[in-house]
Amino acid sequence: MTAHADVIDLAQRLIRRSSRAGIDDYGPVLGVLEDWLAGRGLAYRRLRGDRGGTVGLLIEVAGGRPGPWWALDACVDTAPYGDEAAWSFPPDCGDVVDGWLRGRGAADSKLAAALFCAIAAELHGRAADLHGGLAVLLDVDEHTGGFGGARAYLADAAAVRPSGVMIGYPGLDEVVVGGRGLWRATIAVHAASGHSGSRRTTPGAVSRAARLVRLLEEAELPGAEGEFPLPPKLTVTSCHGGQGFSVVPDLCELGIDIRTTPGFGARAAERLVREAVGELDADVPSPRPTSIDAVASWPPYRLAEGQQPAAALLDAAVREGLTVRPRTAGPSNIGNLLAGEGIPATAGFGVRYAGLHGVDERACLEDLPAVHAAYRRALLALLGPS
Repeated sequence: MTAHADVIDLAQRLIRRSSRAGIDDYGPVLGVLEDWLAGRGLAYRRLRGDRGGTVGLLIEVAGGRPGPWWALDACVDTAPYGDEAAWSFPPDCGDVVDGWLRGRGAADSKLAAALFCAIAAELHGRAADLHGGLAVLLDVDEHTGGFGGARAYLADAAAVRPSGVMIGYPGLDEVVVGGRGLWRATIAVHAASGHSGSRRTTPGAVSRAARLVRLLEEAELPGAEGEFPLPPKLTVTSCHGGQGFSVVPDLCELGIDIRTTPGFGARAAERLVREAVGELDADVPSPRPTSIDAVASWPPYRLAEGQQPAAALLDAAVREGLTVRPRTAGPSNIGNLLAGEGIPATAGFGVRYAGLHGVDERACLEDLPAVHAAYRRALLALLGPS
């Protein structure tokens, strides 16, 4: 079996082991990986999360000479299927049709996981000549948003801290070198309860929440500035309150997602929300003040031009005949977590794709040889003599 056929075969078997985050047991998909790794003599170990469950596999290839370690990262948990009736093929089929690998996880990121396993096997065979070492993290707690595999890797006292990480999200014409951060909160909007048919006209919690949504969405945000190419963005992502028709609701909860930038970070995001809440409570008082519960915060990041490992990957892709450019992503990703730990990361370079997180997910296998060669070339440059 050729190297690329081996990668595709492993990816197919991974797709056929459903591993939807928070839904499926990860044992079967991990078992496929462990059998493959053991059959090639690659050392690995399971990483445990805070609650003791497995959150990833870690492969380590130690070089025979001193030097920094670098890491590859791909998730093998996936998004849910959504409406299966809308798919034109079974979400766990894992077949290849017209050069496309089909099924949930084909793009994000089981093909990348299979590719990174193959690269680890290749470098294992020439480890004596490498400087430093290579770690491959196969995460099964990524689509939950908990990033448990990455957290466990960084907390593992036995693991060498990497000098940089390349994350295998797909996309052929870009190397993602940054991303907006985020600040998220739930907001509890209160009001006095009562009967909807009473003479009293005091607004209920849902009406107060609607006013707050308007204040938030009308708040002025700065534009993009400096070397960071994206502006901040505020989205009201959820609204829950009330029951039935005859009761004036006394509580309505909002979910707020603010994508942050170096010029508009978490403190600025929180200040904006608190100012809107203060205006609401002053203009439309209620028995209890509106409360804010911050639930998550990630810093924005962008690698500098020439910074590793992005420079090596961009150069390698060009040398393999690809046209690529560095890009800062709108969504946050594991790169933001790593940035908070002072570890530079790329967060996307791979094959072309369609249907990611949606219907009929698939990955273009025509791109696999060039992507494979680019990652291999980049790693050999990083693991070579300094």
